[in-house]
Amino acid sequence: METGSLEYERAAGDDPAWTALPPGLLRMRRLLLVVWLGLLAVALGVLLGLLAGPAWAAFALLPLALLAWGWVLLGRNWRSWRYAERADDLLIGRGVLWREETVVPYGRMQLVEVTSGPVERHFGLATVQLHTAAAATDATIPGLDPAEAERLRDRLTELGEARSAGL
Repeated sequence: METGSLEYERAAGDDPAWTALPPGLLRMRRLLLVVWLGLLAVALGVLLGLLAGPAWAAFALLPLALLAWGWVLLGRNWRSWRYAERADDLLIGRGVLWREETVVPYGRMQLVEVTSGPVERHFGLATVQLHTAAAATDATIPGLDPAEAERLRDRLTELGEARSAGL
């Protein structure tokens, strides 16, 4: 689903329309994986080759095996993230082995932040973080396009103010 549509429906009748994360997040995470594990493999190969001999330099292939395994896991993790805007709350789903679905009622939101670090900005990504009264229910949606993150922030803030005013 890396190049497919960003929205998909559940099989059941009136379930919400889920929105998947854009592929830029997967590209960023995979590039970081390649850079860090590639550098580790080169450094380990050089050090082991110089200090212990060329036969020991083969152990530098271990980070490359981790890179292949991490490549697959990052793809599965990225495909597991999704969110849906409903009438009264926001749903955030994630997880491969342990599925986790967070429901954040609009009236309970106290703060909605959009953040973007230097690496995220380079890839044109932003993160939306929702803060509620209970610290355990804070939720995050990573890797959104900045325009979508701002739209979501504005919509959630508007809905949160409308719902909390009715309490």
